Amino acid sequence: MRRVVFNQKGGVGKSTIVCNLAAISASQGLRTLVLDLDPQGNSSQYLLGADAKDAQPNLASFFETALSYSFREPEINSFIHSTPFENLDIIPSHPNLDALMGKLESRYKIYKLRDALKGLQDYDAVYIDTPPALNFFTRSALIAVERCLIPFDCDDFSRRALYSVLENVQEIRHDHNPGLAVEGIVINQFQPRASLPQQLVDELRSESLPVLNSHISLSVKIRESHQHARPMIYLEPRHKLAQEYLALHNELNG
Repeated sequence: MRRVVFNQKGGVGKSTIVCNLAAISASQGLRTLVLDLDPQGNSSQYLLGADAKDAQPNLASFFETALSYSFREPEINSFIHSTPFENLDIIPSHPNLDALMGKLESRYKIYKLRDALKGLQDYDAVYIDTPPALNFFTRSALIAVERCLIPFDCDDFSRRALYSVLENVQEIRHDHNPGLAVEGIVINQFQPRASLPQQLVDELRSESLPVLNSHISLSVKIRESHQHARPMIYLEPRHKLAQEYLALHNELNG
């Protein structure tokens, strides 16, 4: 299964959700791959730590190869790196992705990622992190996957952005990828004792939007997880947050 985590609003936890779900998948014995399409490289840093900045080749290298005049398609396996975690690999990001975007758009390389992933046989699960924008890389990811997860962090700005995200996914499905589906809206940084978050969740459900039952709580523990470059299932598997990610993974794959 190939999944993308996408929201045009920044700071909603895309990278954290990608890496924690992928880590749980890997911990359960599934060969799992993360692709970090965000030039900021948060997923790369989360899974590789200090090694992320020197990781070569990377996704920028892949797209540079796609821009070459060679008739051979780039072999995506050549860009995969192991992480310190068993069964979990990554194709890391690089800041050069930003500089490549205009060339990739002008030469209409929007299907290169989809075509490359079709030849990927060694993985049970693929998770793709995206920039907080509907740009070339996000569209490439949405064209290349079967499922889209949308993080939602329970404020009014996120709610306004959510409708735009749903419309954009529907447009990609209609124009490029009829197999694409919104797998669910992930309630992230949830505060159950506050009235507004629960009110917003209830209102989204009343609109028949696909809100998932598993919520991810607001916790400072996730900052420690980032600092140590260890997803929660490896850092502290019995912590409430690790168990919430496990529940989310099970809901998606049950």
